[in-house]
Amino acid sequence: MPLGKLKTERSIPLDAETITILEAWKAQRGHQRAYPHPDTGVPTEFLFQERGRPLGQSRIRKGLRDAAHVAGLVGPDGQPYVPTPHQLRHTFATQLLNAGLSLTALMALLGHVTPEMTLRYATLSSPTLRKAYEEAMGKVRKSIPVAALGRTAVPARVDWLASEFLKTRVANGYCSRHLPAGACPYANICETCDNFTPTAQFLSVLHEQLDDILDLKADAERRDWSAEVERHRRVIEALTRHINQLENLPTSETSS
Repeated sequence: MPLGKLKTERSIPLDAETITILEAWKAQRGHQRAYPHPDTGVPTEFLFQERGRPLGQSRIRKGLRDAAHVAGLVGPDGQPYVPTPHQLRHTFATQLLNAGLSLTALMALLGHVTPEMTLRYATLSSPTLRKAYEEAMGKVRKSIPVAALGRTAVPARVDWLASEFLKTRVANGYCSRHLPAGACPYANICETCDNFTPTAQFLSVLHEQLDDILDLKADAERRDWSAEVERHRRVIEALTRHINQLENLPTSETSS
């Protein structure tokens, strides 16, 4: 049912502890007679009602004031702190956002219709902002192969195999294509070409390349990159065929 001044519909998730408290409240208040809904006039039994009437603002504010007193909360002036329901809503929203709840989910939870309304309620704390920035920059750095002066832009083999690239192992080096660029139409084109004719002097390089591509295929399977799995499979078949042919050459041809 649409609620609040914005007349928006809300779905509020409840944990087991909250449900237990609400069930205890219902048991304590007993059965209530329905009263006309303020929008439709249809007799409705609401959760927060007592003696056939909805709980008033004064009752809710008193409950918050009593809870703050029991908790021993005081304000900056040293006087007992008097919270309001609206302040509680602000705190709830801010804590959820800083705990990682997405802005769109928080909008739905609060019944807001624009992000600006939600951001007025919730403020990102500095640690949350820093954590989000570092996580994003960590992903960006992986996609930008920036090398220090005098060092190669290609990382060590183990790091390269684990990186978020559409990786290709070629006979004379490596290709690390960025994910947004999509699959490369030229990747391993020579190895799978009918005109590719390797010689025995490159046998060790082909073996090394095959080992890498077997690891890359397994990596792509774990990431569910089906197109990459299929591309690596074709290259594995081609390299295996070339290696078998070279290893079965007569001795005179192998040594030439």
